[in-house]
Amino acid sequence: MGHEDSAGAKDSPKIVVVVPTYNERDNLPVLVDLLTGLGLPGLRILVVDDNSPDGTGAVADELAADPAGVVEVLHRKEKDGLGRAYVAGMTRALDGGADVVVQMDADLSHPASRLPVMIETLFAEDAAVVIGSRYVAGGSLATEWPWHRKALSAWANFYVNAILRLRVRDATAGFKAWRASALKAIDVSSVRSNGYSFQVEMNHRTVRRRLKIVEVPIRFEERVAGQSKLGLGVQIESALAPWKLLFGKNGR
Repeated sequence: MGHEDSAGAKDSPKIVVVVPTYNERDNLPVLVDLLTGLGLPGLRILVVDDNSPDGTGAVADELAADPAGVVEVLHRKEKDGLGRAYVAGMTRALDGGADVVVQMDADLSHPASRLPVMIETLFAEDAAVVIGSRYVAGGSLATEWPWHRKALSAWANFYVNAILRLRVRDATAGFKAWRASALKAIDVSSVRSNGYSFQVEMNHRTVRRRLKIVEVPIRFEERVAGQSKLGLGVQIESALAPWKLLFGKNGR
């Protein structure tokens, strides 16, 4: 593709921000305003809604009806996991000619204001992916988080890195800017993990191919509205995932 291996933003790379949603009707319009307010040329937002009972899909359709044409919606019939939603959205973005694909939560925990720095770093550092990281110098977690949640997050990163030797400070982070060429190289359409383990598998495949990962600091906020979707099943899958990646048929 024309832009993705160029030196910078002069070419105005086509940037697609993939935002999976499930019951995020209050947060989604705020996020879209924040992203469109960044002034990034070539920015598009792809909402992947899993048939949210609260009507998020209808809100997304209203946003997509704006003549500016910045928002697109991919409706899925059922809720079958964050990983599946991201794979569907990323595949759609690549098929649509994206040069850069961003993955980002809808709950406003990821600071949209850091996205221009992440995009700039992607090209300046010739990276495959730039991670918005809580655990590099300058990064931080929401002060509202209780100590045991902070401890669990830190332990998860230590645990994943100890097993897979990723050398990524924030291995479970969900705020990332990818080059299209990197997503193709790691064969994103074949990723089967869900939850946090999706993030881990994506990093693992990137490291296995000796592609460059760069981390930039972010402040991770507590979600503004709605409920967290981190259930016990997701936690168990996340604990098993590194071992499956280490010993399984992975990282094509």
